[in-house]
Amino acid sequence: APAWRALPAAPEARTEVAGAALGGRVAVVGGVTADGAASGRVDLYVPARSRWTRLPDLPAAVHHAMAAARADRLYALGGYDAAGAPQDRAWVLLDRRWRPLPRMPEPRAAAGAAIVRNRLYVVGGVGPAGLARSTLALDLRTLSWLRLAGLPRPREHLGVTALRGRVYAVGGRTGGLETNSAAAHAYDPVARRWVRLPDLPAPRGGNGAAAAAGLVVAVGGEDPRRTIARVDAFDPVARRWRTLPSGPRPRHGVAAVGIGRRVYQALGGPRPGLSVSATLLALRVPPREEPVSE
Repeated sequence: APAWRALPAAPEARTEVAGAALGGRVAVVGGVTADGAASGRVDLYVPARSRWTRLPDLPAAVHHAMAAARADRLYALGGYDAAGAPQDRAWVLLDRRWRPLPRMPEPRAAAGAAIVRNRLYVVGGVGPAGLARSTLALDLRTLSWLRLAGLPRPREHLGVTALRGRVYAVGGRTGGLETNSAAAHAYDPVARRWVRLPDLPAPRGGNGAAAAAGLVVAVGGEDPRRTIARVDAFDPVARRWRTLPSGPRPRHGVAAVGIGRRVYQALGGPRPGLSVSATLLALRVPPREEPVSE
């Protein structure tokens, strides 16, 4: 039966990190350390070698940032600075050097990012006046920003990923831990609109999302009582949710990264609020025809 597997722990424990699949490896960006400080650290887990390596630090320490990758380029965007203010900076790591990109049209933190075709999308999160009302998109050819339709239900601390030419936004919250949402949406770049999907089986916020084995997998999160162990996967062909094995070490503020048929859950907080860990887990997601049991 499919099961979660523990992998080597990261070099530094953090929470509220961003994650991306960088050339078949797991990149973990920024975050909050055990003493509550923002971090500029960037770590990379190499599955083929079962080991961690370190990438150059971000130009500025941030937490609740967004990250995405394509080919050999890692993008880092926004987040809160050490003073807790959302940022509008954007960077790309190329040839082991962080290079500045045009600033986002507005500051953004606690959002999600994903790349579809030649656009990098920043979805949801917190802007300069509260919950963000628009989606931001960076054209990776012209390096120009666009404002697009925002989520029909604005929210922050949500999971965002890309699959089969669409951007998916799952879970999230509108405020405190008691405002978790079960909402799920997909953005169609051709039609330029958000489509509502069936709700998650249970509300979650502070969660991640990753694409693996043709599914959108929602991992982690927190509510006022606990971190969320439940793992749900959306099948875009069947348009329904299915349950995957629960995480043995539930976390919030994780980096959720999909590579092939595996979902990685990296770092994050083991308890609601400020708590940190260095754990790395992986789940081999079964194909649609295989039954799943706990």
